[in-house]
Amino acid sequence: MTSPSLPTSLLDISGGRRRVAIVSGSYGAGHDAVAREVEERLRLLGCPITQYDVAELLPGRSGRLLKRAYYAQLRTVPATWGATLSLSEPGRPLHRAAIGAFGLGAPRVSRAVAGADLVIATHPFAALTLGRARDAGLLSAPVVTYLTDASVHSMWVHRGVDLHLAIHEVAARQARHWGGRTVTISPVVPTQPPTRPSTSGDPLAGIGVIGPRALVTGGSLGIGDLARTARDIAGTGVMSPVVACGTNAGLARRLQRAGIAALSWRHDMPEVIDACQCVVQNAGGFTCLEALSSGTPVLTYLPIPGHGITNAAGLEQAGLVPWPRTPEDLRSALELALLVGGTPLVSEAPSVVDVLTRPDWRALAEPISDTAVQPESTSHESVA
Repeated sequence: MTSPSLPTSLLDISGGRRRVAIVSGSYGAGHDAVAREVEERLRLLGCPITQYDVAELLPGRSGRLLKRAYYAQLRTVPATWGATLSLSEPGRPLHRAAIGAFGLGAPRVSRAVAGADLVIATHPFAALTLGRARDAGLLSAPVVTYLTDASVHSMWVHRGVDLHLAIHEVAARQARHWGGRTVTISPVVPTQPPTRPSTSGDPLAGIGVIGPRALVTGGSLGIGDLARTARDIAGTGVMSPVVACGTNAGLARRLQRAGIAALSWRHDMPEVIDACQCVVQNAGGFTCLEALSSGTPVLTYLPIPGHGITNAAGLEQAGLVPWPRTPEDLRSALELALLVGGTPLVSEAPSVVDVLTRPDWRALAEPISDTAVQPESTSHESVA
């Protein structure tokens, strides 16, 4: 069964069609952060917004179990994550199993978002489930997927989704390769206040790191070999590392015992980024975009397997983030960052709001490539 016909505009503000449902996924803070930023912009248009967590919407406890398994895999055996993503590409058994499993969640997710005039997904599981629902005719509202990653795996794309939003052109080409109608947009990041309160001071004043600082981040989960990254940065003598451990309290304690400056969960990450001369990241997540938006230089170093490596390649190919491979390359990149600094990321691509409200949004989306991977034919008996 094919998706319903595409609407003239995805969100018709003047016509009163403005109710929006956003389905994120609590499998890392970046997906929820993007959902909040999109919500903030749409609320300014007077849109009633409802947010959902796909981890809570999937049948039974499957969403929560997937989250626990994902966290455990990335923290204990991260080297296997790349193999997992490879096995989930079209034509592989894991891909067929995943499509079928998320199809089982399509009826429940469709009921949750019923009444919305537009549904936006910010996590692959949400995108696949909503795509199956749209493809099977269970959902009449158009579905848009905001691709939060700097690279696009096949699990991000479903033929039932009306439009995919990519944060740079390299990611857009990848989404089209997987068969998704895609447009490049200007990434959403927190709006920076025009001035900082003079009483705020240095948010890192209490950690004892003086001089040029490099903020090391492994996302909200604090994953990857952040200790080695910190040691390699310290070994250059160019900057002093400060490791943002996110929710990984064990990592923070180990680093502190080793004499490395470590931060637990922080709610003031924009201020922390501003207090550093460079951000060194390993996954290409939301903190990376926050830093680029603020004008802080960003480097990729020791990316995690799977999406970390593909995001690193995508950011490098897009000319946004250098990827030094060796400690010697890292030294040169840090020296350049310290010497030249950075400039705020400026995108000439349309905004999310512009794309969603334009009657001619189809003209922005390039046609799907003739060489796009053809989606597997799947039975809809499980979603009927």
